[in-house]
Amino acid sequence: MKPHVICLMAASVDGRTLPSRWRPTGTVGKLFERVHDDLAGDAWLVGRVTGQEFAKGKPYAASASERFPREPWFARRDANAYGVALDGQGKICWGRSDIGGDPIVVVLCETVADSHLAGLRSEGISYIFAGKSELDLLLTLDVLNRELGVKRLLLEGGGGTNGAFLRAGLVDELHLILCPVVDGAKGAPSVFDSTEAEADQRAPVTGMVLEGSQALEGGAMLLRYRIENASPRADAR
Repeated sequence: MKPHVICLMAASVDGRTLPSRWRPTGTVGKLFERVHDDLAGDAWLVGRVTGQEFAKGKPYAASASERFPREPWFARRDANAYGVALDGQGKICWGRSDIGGDPIVVVLCETVADSHLAGLRSEGISYIFAGKSELDLLLTLDVLNRELGVKRLLLEGGGGTNGAFLRAGLVDELHLILCPVVDGAKGAPSVFDSTEAEADQRAPVTGMVLEGSQALEGGAMLLRYRIENASPRADAR
């Protein structure tokens, strides 16, 4: 069963998501964290690039003396919320087992090296598999629901990951913190982004309904949209 997916992002008025480029300068961290907490998701999910920002570890060993089955492995199953990171090829060396108290769960492809699995296990990091050589997003959601009981998932970037879920028809709501700042130049990711190869792929969004808006401190606005999709693609990746 697919969890209910809420995309939560903060953006400038021109839709860019790198606060270091925003003018006037400032921070949106506390606003984002408060809205995140209010949504009370069972899990939150980020892509590899965003996940790498949380990593603090050294490279794992290049080889392993043991082979591991390509099946879910969990250090914990009792958390109130999990921090999920897409890392299909196993590039992130974490150096930690949780983010803000939420245990990390890594989503991998079956082609990942046994040495990487050994490194994750040694750090007490849970992992699941969702595809042989490419990540299957719909399968990712199904496994999180089936194995960890995730019913409400917060999708929190980056733009490439958000865009992939959107194009797969898997985003149910968008909660956008619109900040009173501008970027004003090329080169920064947007709330929903893509690679050049994906530029002609269109999301199966058939409607967006404004469910509510809320004025936040400092002139920011929280906009809440319900997204209506055609059926999710069976080959969602």
